[in-house]
Amino acid sequence: MVKYKHLGKIKGFSLQFLPFNEIRNLGSSERIKKILDIILGNNILILQGRLEAEEETRLIEDTMAMINHVKNFRGIELAVISGNNKAGILQKARQNIANAISGGDLGAITIIGPETIVKEIKKNPKKIELLLNK
Repeated sequence: MVKYKHLGKIKGFSLQFLPFNEIRNLGSSERIKKILDIILGNNILILQGRLEAEEETRLIEDTMAMINHVKNFRGIELAVISGNNKAGILQKARQNIANAISGGDLGAITIIGPETIVKEIKKNPKKIELLLNK
């Protein structure tokens, strides 16, 4: 058994998966509220798909406004990981049509976590690293 002495204890958080179909029919404000409720519960959210650009911007703005008003809240870390970007023109066209019908980019995963837990999210083509605060 390998021991990792350099790893500290992380306590009081969980991962929560949110399928896109649970927020598909919500308006932008309701989507952001649902996401914030999950994050404020000390959860790292894994969202199927991605928010629209305006929703991502609003989410970040709302969390910035909450920093001095919510106890122990320091903001969020957010990363979007998309599928294979090397697809051909025909494959991209099919994906765009599917995204338009479904109402979101289901070929992506969005990871959002409170900064009290998530120090940084690093992504590269082969892996995702969640660096956690101790």
